[in-house]
Amino acid sequence: MELIEVRGAPSYYACKEGVLETLELLLLNSNIKNVLVIFGKNSWKAVEPFFPNFHSVKLTFAPYNGECSLSEVNRIADIVKSGEFEAVLGIGGGKVLDLTKAVGHETNKEVILIPTLAATCAAWTPLSVFYNEKGEFTHYSIFPKSTWAVLVEPSIILHSPIEYFRAGIADTLAKWYEADALIRHLVDPPLAVKIAHQTAKLCQEVLLKKSAQALIDQQGKILTSNFLQVLESIIVAGGMVGGFGDKYGRIAAAHSVHNGLTTVKETHHLLHGEKVAYGILSQLALEENWVEVEKLVPFYKVLELPYQLNHLGLSLKDMDKLHAISERTIAPGESIHFLEGTWTAEKVYKSFVTLEEYIAQL
Repeated sequence: MELIEVRGAPSYYACKEGVLETLELLLLNSNIKNVLVIFGKNSWKAVEPFFPNFHSVKLTFAPYNGECSLSEVNRIADIVKSGEFEAVLGIGGGKVLDLTKAVGHETNKEVILIPTLAATCAAWTPLSVFYNEKGEFTHYSIFPKSTWAVLVEPSIILHSPIEYFRAGIADTLAKWYEADALIRHLVDPPLAVKIAHQTAKLCQEVLLKKSAQALIDQQGKILTSNFLQVLESIIVAGGMVGGFGDKYGRIAAAHSVHNGLTTVKETHHLLHGEKVAYGILSQLALEENWVEVEKLVPFYKVLELPYQLNHLGLSLKDMDKLHAISERTIAPGESIHFLEGTWTAEKVYKSFVTLEEYIAQL
């Protein structure tokens, strides 16, 4: 087996109420006194009530333009290079955090992240997902080191839009189905990969057991153990799967289907995790694992996740669009090719059809 590179965790992580009050001291203890803050406007509104006044660290604020794109990375990196910044601080959802990580890598600065959503494990993972200016996925890049610090104020996530939390549950559920598909065939995998496999299973177990109640708790704005365990499953455990498993713990067909779905405008209203949710079922259909499909559909119904084409704004009549999605799903370099077997656009298209027909019979 080839070398497994482990970037298991940020150098520092904390999740507790009032955690942002510790941020300035954390920076000063590492002799960081000049920081560029990258943020989204809605993200700053969410964080501002919890954000302390700084006395000894200078903060300069730079809003981002809505996408984690190469041009946006270059724009913000130029700001960093023109100043005397010692670190970059990202405040926001996945795209802002991915942008901040990419800027930190480009400028060789320490990265601090404050997530305002639990929609992905972006706060944990040492990689960035890139899109073009139209919002279409282009590629992802893995960085040579982990993020320096991640601070999670759970009350911010508690008051975030519920659809993003739901999408994060779906994206994290994929950790098990994708990692298991990549790892289960390995003979005596390295310990780090075994850790990734067990962590992915933990994600699945916690989410299937606690997600429904966690969403109810979030709707009631009640900070509970259920909510915190699901929150940390998304950010911490979800991030650890790829951090320890390397390529065996990252993504497979579910995310390739997501990338295919981004190419048609009908799905642009869906969040990343919602498209991944459908991708999980598509991957299971490709694997002909109908027992697991039947197990997941009731869970999807309770959480209101998409499990049929009409939930994506599509139908079996949209043959041209489904074929286009299928072609994009199996593009060279796509993660579907990490799965054992040979995958073609025709196989992916047939998985959409058979999945639709199977679920209609449940």
